[in-house]
Amino acid sequence: MSTVADKLAKKSTHKTNAKQVRLRLVYIDFWSAVKLSFLAAVALAIVTIVAFFLIYMVVQTTGLIAQADEFFKGFTEGDIAISDFIGLPQVMAFATVVAILNLVVVTVLGAVVAGIYNLAVKITGGLLVGFTSN
Repeated sequence: MSTVADKLAKKSTHKTNAKQVRLRLVYIDFWSAVKLSFLAAVALAIVTIVAFFLIYMVVQTTGLIAQADEFFKGFTEGDIAISDFIGLPQVMAFATVVAILNLVVVTVLGAVVAGIYNLAVKITGGLLVGFTSN
């Protein structure tokens, strides 16, 4: 199996003006990985909250909640209404809880992946990366 770095090394026998460098990634800084995964999680949290809002607005506009109310009123003789449980404040509170949980999980996963990679490097020797300047 040949890698991109190996192909770059083979091409280096030709006379070119571009410099080629082969580097090995042998360490990922733990705190840098945590900070980067936290920023990615914040972006994901914002996307989650906006997506919940937009989906709620589409469902509300199309009248699906009103149809579900009528459907459940047929079974419960009008005692339970879905619109009592599903409103914009409830949906946004649920979206916020989901976003906060995702924030914690993604940040921890970033730290775990960095730690696992740093342990795996001791066995595999790291990831070989080829760079060229064109």
